[in-house]
Amino acid sequence: MERQIFHGSLKPVDIAQALLAEFNQGNLRAQTLGRSEKMVVQVGTHQGAMSGGQTALTVTIQAVEDGVMVELGQQAWLGVAASLGVSALAALRNPFSLLGRLDDIAQDIENLQLSERIWMVIGQAARAAGASAELSDRLNRLMCEYCGSANPLGEPSCIACGAPLGNIHPGSCPKCGFVIKKNEKKCPNCGQTL
Repeated sequence: MERQIFHGSLKPVDIAQALLAEFNQGNLRAQTLGRSEKMVVQVGTHQGAMSGGQTALTVTIQAVEDGVMVELGQQAWLGVAASLGVSALAALRNPFSLLGRLDDIAQDIENLQLSERIWMVIGQAARAAGASAELSDRLNRLMCEYCGSANPLGEPSCIACGAPLGNIHPGSCPKCGFVIKKNEKKCPNCGQTL
């Protein structure tokens, strides 16, 4: 399972709508489940598709502090592999039969690239909303406990008043390295108990 967190003013419904617009056409269909804070988008081939094998993929989109977390499940590619196998067997028996299966082969190759296409659409939706995988301002700046000034992450002392900033620096998850705040009990990226 692949996971990414996008920081910014992005909502799960924004990504779900972008996925529906891109994949609910042609040989593919998409549908959404859930409500605004946590949504699931299922992308798969139509049952009666004229070419290519069957495949499906699930995208889970969940609101987190400062953005959304997107998880991409494992692609079901057994139908695509079977379709490619039929093409290979047909080519062994009669190489000219490949001409009749070119549409199937092209659709199978496109289906094998489904996860890359989904990440591309998610990235485009995030950029359109002004979000990115970079850390949010909340995690990039430290507020001085004494004077309230914003300081860049990594500063040993406040740039305004000189007070030490060591106790307010965020930590990181020992499993995935994601930046975590002192009061967090679970990593928002990998779910590791801290």
